[in-house]
Amino acid sequence: MTELLFNKTLQVQVKCKDCDDRRSFIRVSTELHLTSNPIHKKDLVVRLTDDADLYFLYNLVISEEDFQSLKVQQGLLIDFTSFPQKFIDLLDQCISEQDRENPRFLLQLSSTSSALNHSPANLNIVETNAFKHLTHLSLKLLPGSDVEVKKYLATCLATVKEEKEQLHQRLGKTEEDLSRQLNYAQQTLSEKSRELDKLRSEWTSQTTSLSSRHTQDLSAEREKALEIQTRLQQQNDQLRRELESAHQRSTQQLQTRLSELEASNRDLTEKKYKSDSTIRDLKAKVLGLEEESQRAKQQVISLRRENGTLDTECHDKERLINQLQTRVAVLEQEIKDKDQLVLRTKEVLEATQQQKNSVEETSENKQHQIGKLEATVKSLSEELIKANGIIKKLQGDLKALVGKIKVKNTVTVSQEKVLQETTEKLQREQRELQETQQKLRLREEEVSKLREQLEATVQKLDESREVLKTNENVITWLNKQLNENQLSRKQEAVGVLSTGPRSVLTLHNQTTGPKAGFYSFFCNQNQNFGLSVVIEITNVNGEPLGLDSKYFERRDDSIPLRGLLPSMHLNKGKYVCILKPPLQSVPSAYFPG
Repeated sequence: MTELLFNKTLQVQVKCKDCDDRRSFIRVSTELHLTSNPIHKKDLVVRLTDDADLYFLYNLVISEEDFQSLKVQQGLLIDFTSFPQKFIDLLDQCISEQDRENPRFLLQLSSTSSALNHSPANLNIVETNAFKHLTHLSLKLLPGSDVEVKKYLATCLATVKEEKEQLHQRLGKTEEDLSRQLNYAQQTLSEKSRELDKLRSEWTSQTTSLSSRHTQDLSAEREKALEIQTRLQQQNDQLRRELESAHQRSTQQLQTRLSELEASNRDLTEKKYKSDSTIRDLKAKVLGLEEESQRAKQQVISLRRENGTLDTECHDKERLINQLQTRVAVLEQEIKDKDQLVLRTKEVLEATQQQKNSVEETSENKQHQIGKLEATVKSLSEELIKANGIIKKLQGDLKALVGKIKVKNTVTVSQEKVLQETTEKLQREQRELQETQQKLRLREEEVSKLREQLEATVQKLDESREVLKTNENVITWLNKQLNENQLSRKQEAVGVLSTGPRSVLTLHNQTTGPKAGFYSFFCNQNQNFGLSVVIEITNVNGEPLGLDSKYFERRDDSIPLRGLLPSMHLNKGKYVCILKPPLQSVPSAYFPG
């Protein structure tokens, strides 16, 4: 049974006698042969081949007995079972270093002959360090014989045939998959083509129905406008004929009554002032009619301006037609009003029939008014003709708008595609923005936590500084008190027993709480005396007071401690401190007897 352990192409430095060193790529394969008949045996086979030169073959078979001699010769520290894996690890090191300019691990193939032509060669794994080239392993390989080369070539040929069969099978599967995908794509394309044709036919039918409906609507509106125009023309002609006949009848009546008016002229002299006032009223009414005519002209000009602004909108033409109809109705009402005014004028003429001259003037005024009314009717007819021209122009604009709508439909389809792509991009950007905002919130929370920790640390630092400053002041004051107390009690302390006088001093902190009580006494022994200070610490808050407990001990056993330093920390309790002489400059004012 053969187990392939390693098979890769490595860069090898080839060294031959009387030749320059060169680098080439050689395939190194390692196999483990297991034989159980007739005896159990393991052989490690190392083979060197060149993919470019099929006749290049070097073999090395290492059995367990051969490995023992190799182990002794090269000082190996491993056994035969772990040797293949260590050898493969060294080859991997060479692969990882082969692309560098100065590789640390290098694989060398050296031969004593001038060329690698059927001569033994040594395969060396060399590590380069700052001191020397260290050879980890050196294997002597033999060139393959003709039988081995033929066997190797037969193996290569079988491998190539097997790969060819595998490639043929993969190619067949790939062709089947591609043909199946092509058929599915063609079916999908045909379905999409049918859907596209169906959509095109629906769109064409809808377009034709819309165009036919718009054409019918335009023809109906055109017919309505023509009917309205003919009806207005007939009404104007009938009104003009009625006015002419009424004028003729009134003229005849005036002529018949002229004789009667001449007879009654003398009787109407007294009523002259009343008639004059009536005439003035009539003149004012005539002026009002002229002003109304001017306003009507201005309204016509404003209507023209409105028509110019409504050219760009298709559906506004109906509103324009309705405005024209409304204006015609207004003009009809004005004509009726003017007819009523004429009737009222006739009544006034009947009332003033006794005044010939005034009646003649009134008739002339009425004729002048009738002429103005005829001019107004003529201008109205001209406006109607212009309105018809505007309607024709609107119809042409409607056709142009229909063409523009078709163009806009095609542009709308392309814009919808662009809008869809833009929407997808926008959604991706929004998701990224949400992720970035979430990260930013997390960062802000971390920053807020760090700020809170910083503030707490700064607060604690300030409190520690205040406590340290207070302790330094207390210690300075204590030293000063002790020195002054020693000077004041130096002479009195000689010969006094240990139970001598005792001074009590209590120091109170002004702010937060530590209280210290000092109890001192003196003793005399061989002309040396010491000052014993008992310190009772009371901490209201239970925090350290700045005095280290290594300089003090508990009062329980009355063990004295030496020294007093600013860096001390004390807890609650009583402590004893012994200060040995000599102490200088201690006034007696701080410790009263």
